[in-house]
Amino acid sequence: MVFYPPPWVPKLPFDPPDSVPVGEFMRSEIYGRCPIAKSRNPFTCGLTGKTYTTAESYNRSDLIAQALAKIMGWEPNVDLAWDKVIAVFSFNTIDYLSVLLAIHRLNGIATPANVAYSASELEHQLRSSGAKAIFTCMPVLETALQAAKAVGIPQDKVFIMDLPHHATKPAFKTVDDLIQLGHSAPKLEPLIWSKGQGARQPAYLCYSSGTSGLPKAVMISHRNVIANTMQYCIYNQVGRAKLGVETEVELGLLPFSHIYGLVVVAHAATWRGDEVIVLPKFELTEFLQAIEKFKINHLPLVPPICIRMLSSKDICKKYDLSSVRLLYTGAAPLGKETVSELHKLYPTWHIGQGYGMTESATVVCSTSETDICQGTSGSLVPGTRAKIIDADGKEITEYGRAGELFVQSPSVTLGYLNNEKATAEAFVWDEDGRWLRTGDEVMVTKSPEGNEHLTIVDRLKELIKVKGHQVAPAELEAHLLAHPAVDDCAVIAVPDDRDGEVPKAFVVTPASMASRKDEDIAAEINKHVQDHKAHYKWLKGGIEFIDVIPKSPSGKILRRLLRDREREARRAKGAKL
Repeated sequence: MVFYPPPWVPKLPFDPPDSVPVGEFMRSEIYGRCPIAKSRNPFTCGLTGKTYTTAESYNRSDLIAQALAKIMGWEPNVDLAWDKVIAVFSFNTIDYLSVLLAIHRLNGIATPANVAYSASELEHQLRSSGAKAIFTCMPVLETALQAAKAVGIPQDKVFIMDLPHHATKPAFKTVDDLIQLGHSAPKLEPLIWSKGQGARQPAYLCYSSGTSGLPKAVMISHRNVIANTMQYCIYNQVGRAKLGVETEVELGLLPFSHIYGLVVVAHAATWRGDEVIVLPKFELTEFLQAIEKFKINHLPLVPPICIRMLSSKDICKKYDLSSVRLLYTGAAPLGKETVSELHKLYPTWHIGQGYGMTESATVVCSTSETDICQGTSGSLVPGTRAKIIDADGKEITEYGRAGELFVQSPSVTLGYLNNEKATAEAFVWDEDGRWLRTGDEVMVTKSPEGNEHLTIVDRLKELIKVKGHQVAPAELEAHLLAHPAVDDCAVIAVPDDRDGEVPKAFVVTPASMASRKDEDIAAEINKHVQDHKAHYKWLKGGIEFIDVIPKSPSGKILRRLLRDREREARRAKGAKL
């Protein structure tokens, strides 16, 4: 049985265009964006109040593109997009999207990178994507330089995104320097694209943890981004219209390097004329001050921030948050108890959830403000079809029965760069066409209004979600096995009050370590991880030494048994399960 969006959901007014770049779609009113004359300033700094109009933002993007063309020796219609890949390794800034669209203006590909990455992790992304230059910011400059040097990117191809309260080193060109250079650089000729090029050509290479090994580059086409921008905005326009909302003020705290922040906030919010209040990272007081000062209406968040608010009620009550109408979460499920506690604190807020992934770029289903059913991730967005498949490969046709979610949508991406095996496993074909296997276990239920909603039951892919970041256990296990004190190991997710989930390692040590203390070995292993992995991959859930890792006859780690072991241990201690 194929599931569709509920009848109330508007259909896409036309097929998402497949022959225009994202930048043209974003600025041209013929594709349905909010008229520029009625749009708010797209990005405003939540720390300083600095802002640009829509026209100024697009002009800055054009000037950055002209400067890059001069520095890199690139022309829009010469060479392949794969020859013009640029990484962006920076906290959020009000110029972030302008830089991305400047790369596209040169017919290039942008690859946003997580600022929590270590130098070796960033090096992997730069090398595998073939990046020729990198935009970064002062807090992570040293990491960027170390990774850039390792892959042969010279320092004059390292550019600085301006962040509030961070002075730039004179040796590097900033975004403002590029804009000055752009004024004297030649105008760029228009892009000449063939029919369907926007559906074939990546706009972004976004890295997904997947289920094993190092993060994989997901090839996200221009049409994928355009499609999901349309899908998400059109889905929400019914609720906004009923509530009398034309444009609003939205928080831009989610990292624009992550698919959630990149599409849902940076693209979709500004396409529908909203103003995004940009914060470079989460700091509770700055977060609350920004909501009060800018009268923010819409808070796209991740569950750990909601939990932090609940654990800091006395601080939250010092600020006027009455402007907030909608709190919207994704990246991990928000529990009913957390929603209930938030409603006690802020009874007038609408609280909704959505579900998506990098490979679906981004939103598959979402909550409408006029059809909220707590515990679910809402209904399918326009142009999306879904199937639920059980463990035997048969379609589930009834409500309330869980199985793996398969998705069709114009936003489903092209596949993984240079990884045919992973692409073939995740993107499958049948008589109904090409489907994305999400690896997530879901079930369909009906809301009190009679609309079909999806509930995320479990993650078949075993990903650990740490404060919005995804961690593949197999990546950490491979790293741990490189340490001489680790003979075998397994990593699972354990609950954490601040981060939602954190990794915990079960370790088998070799016989040669028998005379050593467990705490000394654990300290060495922790240092091994902390020296080479991003902080959200650190083993904050602890290290437990065991005699043998439980495995199936085929050698697959039986994480369920380890999770049961952990659950029993926590129950005995009275800890959170």
